[in-house]
This record gives sequence, structure tokens and C-alpha cells, in this order.
Amino acid sequence: MKLKYLGHSCFYGEINNIKWIIDPFITGNPNCPISIDDLEDITHIFITHGHSDHFGDTIELCKKFEPIVITNVEIASYLNFLEIPAFGMQIGGRHKFPFGTVKMTPAIHSSTIDTAQGNIYGGNPGGFIFTFDDFTIYHAGDTGLMTDMELFQEDDIDIMMVPIGGFYTMDLDDAVRAIELVKPKISIPMHYNTFDLIKADPDEFKLKNIFSKTIIMDFGQEIDI
Repeated sequence: MKLKYLGHSCFYGEINNIKWIIDPFITGNPNCPISIDDLEDITHIFITHGHSDHFGDTIELCKKFEPIVITNVEIASYLNFLEIPAFGMQIGGRHKFPFGTVKMTPAIHSSTIDTAQGNIYGGNPGGFIFTFDDFTIYHAGDTGLMTDMELFQEDDIDIMMVPIGGFYTMDLDDAVRAIELVKPKISIPMHYNTFDLIKADPDEFKLKNIFSKTIIMDFGQEIDI
């Protein structure tokens, strides 16, 4: 599997003949080294919640590539209203797609969608656990620390993307505690250094994280897993 970090909470991946992106905040993301014009194809988009720094370029990408969008029911309904097909899930729901299995997990946060008429309700924020063959990824979304994360040990997480920036999400100390609860094999810090309010040092997170291997991905870096 190829995995590329595009800054903030945005990751691009290739596996099982799909090209997926989660929380496609590309335009306006100061740490993203690409534009949407640099993307050759997207088959699937996953959206954790409606905030503009996560919903991002979803509509533009849908017009360009006609991908499958997987998100919560409310965001899916909004996209359907715009005549963009989307698959709406609920927190705790699990579904087997042709490429693998997706489970939507809870996140402690909020969710609104920016529209020309103002903000509208964006449903429950969440995260995703993806199982591709025997490989499992947990993208925690925007969330504070919660003891429910301990239950995800049973999903045998290979990689966990965890926010460390604080203020809007857990900070790096709580992120370490989240890693202790989930016990993934690999941890990748995200959602930091995009704005002044979420400045954090990923090397400090790596030093404190004694519970799993930490991979700090540079913005734009691609790794093979």
C-alpha cells in the first residue's frame, strides 16, 4: 500500500486498485505541497466531518473524478442535494465494500458545513477504521481523548493516524494516551502546525510514545507499507 501525507488530516492512499483520499483539505492548506490538478485520479473520498479544513475540495474532486464518497448520513445528504452521489454511514456502522471493510468510529468534536447560505449541521463527527485484506488503518478524525478507544484494540490496528495539535483536538500528551488505549503497531501524528493554534512538535510526540512505532511523515511524503 502507498500512503502519502498531504498535511493537516489529509492522506492519499493506493491499495487494491483504488485511489482514496481522506479529508481532502488541499486548496488553502498551507502545508499541502500539491494542488487538485496534480491528482491523476481519485476513486474514493472519505470525510470525517463537515468543517472546511476536512470537507475541503470534496465537491471539486467529485466534479473532476466522480469518485465514491463515504461519510456520515448528513454530509451524504448534502452532497446528494448537490447531485453528487455519496454513501452515508452512521457512527458504529460497518460495511463491506468491494475494496475492503469500513467502520465509522465516534469522535468527540463538532461538525458544520459551510454553504453560501451560511453554516448547516454536518452530522456526527467521526473517524474510520479501514480493513484492506489483512491490513487495518484507523484515522481518528478530529477528536479529544476518549476511553472508547480502548475497544479498538480488538480491531488489531496496524496504523493509527492521530491528531496531536491540541486546541481543537487532543494534544500530543493525550494522543500518547490514545495510543496506549488503541495499541496500534504504527502511529502517525496529524492535525498539527497548520495554524498557529495547533502548533505541536511531532518529535516530542515520538519521544513520549513508548507504546508503538512512530512514523513522522513530512508534508508530501509517500511511504510504502
